Amino acid sequence: MCGITGIFNLERIAPINGALLKHMNRVQSHRGPDDEGYYIDECVGLGHRRLSIIDLSTGQQPIFNEDQSVCVVFNGEIYNFESLVAELSHLGHRFKTHSDTEVIVHAWEQWGVQSIERFRGMFAFALWDKNKRQLLLARDRLGKKPLYYTQTNTGQLIFGSELKVLLAHPEVDKTLRSEMAEEYFMYGYIPDPYSAYKHIYKLNAGHFMLLKPGGKAEQTPYWDLVSPETCHSTDEVQTELIERLSEAVRIRMLSDVPLGAFLSGGVDSSAITAIMAKLQDTPVNTCAIGFSESDYDESEYAHQIAHRYQTNHVSKIVSANDYQLIDKLSTIYDEPFADSSALPTFQVCQLARQNVKVALSGDGGDELFAGYRRQRMHIAEQRFRDKIPYHIRKPVFSSLASVYPKADWAPKSLRAKTTLQSLAMDAIEAYANTMSKLRSGQRQQLFSRNYLRNLDGYTGLEIMKKHANAAPTDDPLKQIQYLDIKTWLPGDILTKVDRASMANSLEVRSPLLDHVFFEWAFSIQSSENIKGTEGKYAFKKALEPYVDHNILYRPKMGFSIPIADWFRGPLQHNLNSTILSDNVLDSGFFSAKTLKHLINEHISGRSNHADALWCLLMFAKFMNRQ
Repeated sequence: MCGITGIFNLERIAPINGALLKHMNRVQSHRGPDDEGYYIDECVGLGHRRLSIIDLSTGQQPIFNEDQSVCVVFNGEIYNFESLVAELSHLGHRFKTHSDTEVIVHAWEQWGVQSIERFRGMFAFALWDKNKRQLLLARDRLGKKPLYYTQTNTGQLIFGSELKVLLAHPEVDKTLRSEMAEEYFMYGYIPDPYSAYKHIYKLNAGHFMLLKPGGKAEQTPYWDLVSPETCHSTDEVQTELIERLSEAVRIRMLSDVPLGAFLSGGVDSSAITAIMAKLQDTPVNTCAIGFSESDYDESEYAHQIAHRYQTNHVSKIVSANDYQLIDKLSTIYDEPFADSSALPTFQVCQLARQNVKVALSGDGGDELFAGYRRQRMHIAEQRFRDKIPYHIRKPVFSSLASVYPKADWAPKSLRAKTTLQSLAMDAIEAYANTMSKLRSGQRQQLFSRNYLRNLDGYTGLEIMKKHANAAPTDDPLKQIQYLDIKTWLPGDILTKVDRASMANSLEVRSPLLDHVFFEWAFSIQSSENIKGTEGKYAFKKALEPYVDHNILYRPKMGFSIPIADWFRGPLQHNLNSTILSDNVLDSGFFSAKTLKHLINEHISGRSNHADALWCLLMFAKFMNRQ
């Protein structure tokens, strides 16, 4: 796990500024505190920060082929590198290290761009072929590792693992992208391929760019989920899932440094811990954080799994009212990011790093096996939508939704406004409505008239519709799972974990996101993923011999923090001074009247606007740094 940096002369021949490259690279020293390395020629400059995990003695980057004509800087892990080394060695390639990185340069020599499809792992890398004068930038299939890029007015392509790397270059255009506020307050993050900045982009998951001097920076896809030819039943899942998942876990346990697992006490982390315990003779190193407030604490379930598998368990009880990290979080993510669980995620990464350098996680289970309540609700609503024609549903349920009060304070069963809104929509619009941090009507009230006029009808829904049009299936559940995999997974979950872990110089590996396992699991029948009100049904059934029943079938909890109480107590002044700062009020995005109304209503206790205010706080902290 590392960080990469690059400057490429896309439109001109000019010397690469080595001092600037080094400055940019060192901005992300947290991603690789162990070492740094550089390569510069007349066309390209590459920088690398290393977090040493495999081949500690000879794995320094950049890494070259035999005649030094191919060079790579790499962030991530290639888990099948040993089999690729054997294949490439048989074909005549000579390896001088035991690093997984070296396999990339020889695979490029042998197979060219098609080599990307042979890599099983998480990665973002930049490969320069001096003889062909080609630069290859590539990102893994599901977007576990980030890569940002931009083009300067002087014709240079600048790229790096984090936004802050690009922003350290004086010629990078830092103009904000006007649509980003609409997208952020819908999604809670800025979805790929966009960023907060008009001319800075993210390389999409499962895409590459092959660049030449004088060429264009265009993204090309190399992977996507396809419609499964066969769908697996519960019986097939139970006999095959553990075997397949065990392989995905096993290849992620290769490490030359201490390795462990996150153990939250949920289904997915418990499954990973159980399989790790099955695969190794020594106790698994596990870690968990618990909260002193019982409403937010699930550490007892983590202790239950730790006891069952006799792990070396480290647990730390923190206060759910520990809000001191908020300012740090707002800088870690470089652009507005509204997932409040980033705070406890940072804390558990901080704890893990005290004992291990690599941790396995359960990320991806809810997206892959339909574990979110919103997915079950969508399917239930879709059955209803299918029974009533759209031209009847739309006016009836739109009218009902308009008069039904917004009741965030009420039990979930009584929060019908969103459901009524969704019943008036088509399937994709309805799921986007359910997913939204702030619904369309709320965003309309939040934004200024001038900003809405400038948007000219544009909404973040267009991104969701684009992905829906590319979905490989019309199965209602798999279609929204596909939407989650293309938006929520890379934009929220994987971004959250990457930045929180790398800020602590910790590598996190996700067996459930192994693309081979992922493709197989995506073919499980939807009726086996959701049975009645139970999500992840087939997955849980397969895990029954390994994970306690009360953990498998308890209500999903997740990392949550008491932000509603914070805003009425210790963060009240911070909330006012940050959201109502001159930078925010003068940005042109917001209605000042609405901002003040949201704050006053929440603080008074008349309404609960905690989610909206958290989004605003994170956005305002970003704006105040501009």
